[in-house]
Amino acid sequence: MAVLTPRRLNYPFTPEQVGGLRAGQFVLVSGVVYTARDRLHKFLFEGGKSPADLKNGALYHCGPVVVRKDGHWQVRAAGPTTSLREEPYLPRIIKDHGVRVVIGKGSMGKVTEEACAAGGCVYLHAVGGAAQVLADKVVAVQNVFLGKEFGLTEAMWVLELKDFPAIVAIDTHGRSLLRRVQNGSQRALRKLMDAPERFVP
Repeated sequence: MAVLTPRRLNYPFTPEQVGGLRAGQFVLVSGVVYTARDRLHKFLFEGGKSPADLKNGALYHCGPVVVRKDGHWQVRAAGPTTSLREEPYLPRIIKDHGVRVVIGKGSMGKVTEEACAAGGCVYLHAVGGAAQVLADKVVAVQNVFLGKEFGLTEAMWVLELKDFPAIVAIDTHGRSLLRRVQNGSQRALRKLMDAPERFVP
């Protein structure tokens, strides 16, 4: 059985780092990432000032479950949320803020593929349904912004990660693992549908 050797990504996520990735590669992300959900994307898209410098940074589509204990924030769950609904906002955000990495869940369309190619950005697919496991990869909460304005779920959390696992779904050339899988599945389905034996009970 083939063994996937991960590529390590460390903040700041420079063009040289992300430019060497290819769709389908397994990566381990370490360093600072910024959580971003619907309200933050809309805010930035409409020209709102980011409370943090996102250049060579990563946006993580996540609304973490966070509790306050002994004067510190602790992350109890940090799974990805569905990314497709952020697609209308991403091209402008990637371009205006120099974002190099977007982490999320689920398929993304041609708009994101083109934005990644134009902006030198990658879309990483994180594991869905493993929020508590991924929370163990958060070693610290460095800050939280816009919590009062947006609520804690939609706020921008500044998380420090260590060896956070993900798959390169779209690379800086716009090549998409998701599209490759979809096209392969459609070819396999057509082949099955065209086979005469499909009518044999």
